[in-house]
Amino acid sequence: MTRTARAFWLRTPGQGEIRPAPLPAPGPGEVLVRARYSGVSRGTETLVFTGGVPTGQYAAMRAPFQEGDFPAPVKYGYLSVGVVEEGPEDLRGRTVFCLHPHQTAYVVPADAVAVVPDGVPAARAVLAGTVETAVNALWDAPPLVGDRITVVGAGMVGATVAALAARFPGVRVQLVDVDPARAALAAALGVEFAAPADAAGGRDLVVHASATSAGLRRCLELVAPEGTVLELSWYGDREVTLPLGGEFHSGRLTLRSSQVGRIAPARRSSRSYPDRLALALDLLADPVFDVLLTGESRFADLPDVLPRLAAGRLPALCHLITYDGEDQSCSALPSVTT
Repeated sequence: MTRTARAFWLRTPGQGEIRPAPLPAPGPGEVLVRARYSGVSRGTETLVFTGGVPTGQYAAMRAPFQEGDFPAPVKYGYLSVGVVEEGPEDLRGRTVFCLHPHQTAYVVPADAVAVVPDGVPAARAVLAGTVETAVNALWDAPPLVGDRITVVGAGMVGATVAALAARFPGVRVQLVDVDPARAALAAALGVEFAAPADAAGGRDLVVHASATSAGLRRCLELVAPEGTVLELSWYGDREVTLPLGGEFHSGRLTLRSSQVGRIAPARRSSRSYPDRLALALDLLADPVFDVLLTGESRFADLPDVLPRLAAGRLPALCHLITYDGEDQSCSALPSVTT
């Protein structure tokens, strides 16, 4: 009997289902991973779920083990943690992170997984992809000692950037968001908080992660002359309008993008993708990152959970998906659909 796992698919924009997924025996240099947790990012993943990926970005937006094509049907996701059950002896029994969609078990090349350090809980390790994004951002625009930094947008990525930037000597970080409830998040991360209207100006570096035109405009107002605004937001097919007269030119401001799909130029010659991911996992030894895990659901409930996340009815930073207790046997499994 062919072994079968279960995987979450976007059937049509706004509608998901769980389908059977063939589970081949791992070949030489491959591993069979049994999922324990996966994470849903409310940014990119909910954009995919609602069909918001621009046609011209279909290729750039493909996840490493994606199946299907945008807008749908597509199997998408990239924050998975599990245990290696079959494969090379040095990996068997190890907890690993993989850029894999939501699926109860999967077979991938051994070099596609990264071992989670012993000091990092498996649930927290789903944040590795987000921490990797923040590491790349701070390679793109590295703070200097004593810098004044603002992060606009206290979501999953913005909060992670703020947490890492605050570790630089003498750096003061202010986290800005329209939601006053995010003040508690800022406090947990050890940084200041402000509403957009009250944010401090004259900042050496401003990082934007709110994915709104208003947020990016405010960034240009907050940065000091000859300072840098680093754009981390992904807008999908939405257009952004900016006032690029006045202070933008006279202040010689820099607006630059950062994207995790390529290693920042400052480290491209000396760091590989596995190096960057290993660093992200090491940084997750800090329990402060647990504050980013703000909800939890069972894998079987994903078809109901993702529409609620996309619509904002289920508030979350990183929503944790659990697989313990799910039917993950390696026999033929029925499809569960909505």
